[in-house]
Amino acid sequence: MKAIHETIETVARPEKILQFGEGNFLRAFVDWMVDITNEKTGFNGNVVMVQPLERGMAETINAQKGLYTTVLRGVQDGKEVAELRPIRSVSRCLNAYGGFDEYIKLAESADLRFVISNTTEAGIAYAEGDRLDDRPQSSFPGKVTAFLYRRWKHFGGEAAKGLVFIPCELIDKNGDKLREIVLRYAGEWKLGADFERWVETACDFCNSLVDRIVPGYPKDEAAALCERAGYRDNLLVAAEIFHLWVIETKRDYSSEFPLVGAGLNVVWTDDMSFYRTRKVRILNGAHTMTVPAAFLSGLDTVEECMKDPTVRSFLDKGLFEEIIPSMDGDVDALKKYAADVFERFANPWIRHLLLSITLNSVSKFKTRDLPSVLGYIAKKGTVPPAIAFSVAALIAFYESAAPERGPENAELTGARNGEPYPIKDDLAVLERFAGLYAVKDGDIKARARRIARAVLSDSAWWGEDLTAHPALEGAVSAGLESIWTVGTRKALERLVGQTGKA
Repeated sequence: MKAIHETIETVARPEKILQFGEGNFLRAFVDWMVDITNEKTGFNGNVVMVQPLERGMAETINAQKGLYTTVLRGVQDGKEVAELRPIRSVSRCLNAYGGFDEYIKLAESADLRFVISNTTEAGIAYAEGDRLDDRPQSSFPGKVTAFLYRRWKHFGGEAAKGLVFIPCELIDKNGDKLREIVLRYAGEWKLGADFERWVETACDFCNSLVDRIVPGYPKDEAAALCERAGYRDNLLVAAEIFHLWVIETKRDYSSEFPLVGAGLNVVWTDDMSFYRTRKVRILNGAHTMTVPAAFLSGLDTVEECMKDPTVRSFLDKGLFEEIIPSMDGDVDALKKYAADVFERFANPWIRHLLLSITLNSVSKFKTRDLPSVLGYIAKKGTVPPAIAFSVAALIAFYESAAPERGPENAELTGARNGEPYPIKDDLAVLERFAGLYAVKDGDIKARARRIARAVLSDSAWWGEDLTAHPALEGAVSAGLESIWTVGTRKALERLVGQTGKA
């Protein structure tokens, strides 16, 4: 069987979009949208990717000449839909580490207009020590600052050569945060008031919200899908049919970037707060709340969570009795959205692995679930039991006896029923957990209390000391003790009142 690049022709177009990140989500979401927009409108623009980490997929992407296939499956208008689409909107993928000169030269491109990114919730962050002459800077905002400075110098500060940033990282006000850190670097690096003014006036940092479940490479079905497509593709990416992109900006780019004109579910707005709160608290919050406990209970996919009586009861309890009551807004409308989310979770074609959702769980919990915890406490005066248990499960998930450091980031190795599993997060987070678990306690109760207090009091993680809520600390400590005493599944059964059920 021939490879995709030996079967499908590439299309040479101006590289109008720079994309930091070459992972599954952006390829199944943004690049898929650009491909459709090229087909249905006069946009005529390609994406040039940048591999933001030292190790990544640039080599594989370039070997296929930027071509790959999206596999979209789900229920649409009451009908089952399955679609294989070859994506031809990606021209190439640059490596900011192995090919810095080629990457930074792109800053001088007159065609470039939009910058997309998805560097995880932890990516839009300041890194002390980044310098202008680094090749490249370690942080994503540092890379952006140096890239913009090169562009500003090359075009002599021409306002029309400013770039439009649409970050897809799932943090509140992602564009505002990126601009803030870029300007911080500009000041520290003494790049000058004229450059800072150009960044603030000629460039636009939009806030955005993305919504599509993307499990990634369908390993178990890859051979059959390639047979169906008629070519070999090492970059297949599976996703659900549903998609939503909300972009908050004061300027109108709907004609310049005609996503809506292509029939895509994209919303340009000057206030995305409603969309963001609903999606992050309900869809993403339900994921992050459930996954550590479900995985430690022996499950591997989101669909299994929906079919497992105990985990499904835990999910129902957390979402309908705790997350939604913690929110403002029309309760019936929120429940309707939650019901729709559950249909998406149960999509039989989407094998969404729980381990893939556990990446950077600490920063995810802060963004997705901590607001529900604090909102519930403020409204009810008590601790939400299911979400509090999810914190205990998260802590238990990070237990490791074998810390390892990979070449690009740190990784711990946990154990479930004697079988190892990877724990991936920022190095500082993993080192903190490894240190906590290295201490030997006299008994389980003392261990649970010590680790719960240490985790909850870490204001660098949560933005505040959560031991200020004694009932929360007690609930998390009790949850840990229960997990370590009877096991995660039995502890869950007790929580949801299903003791004795499988």
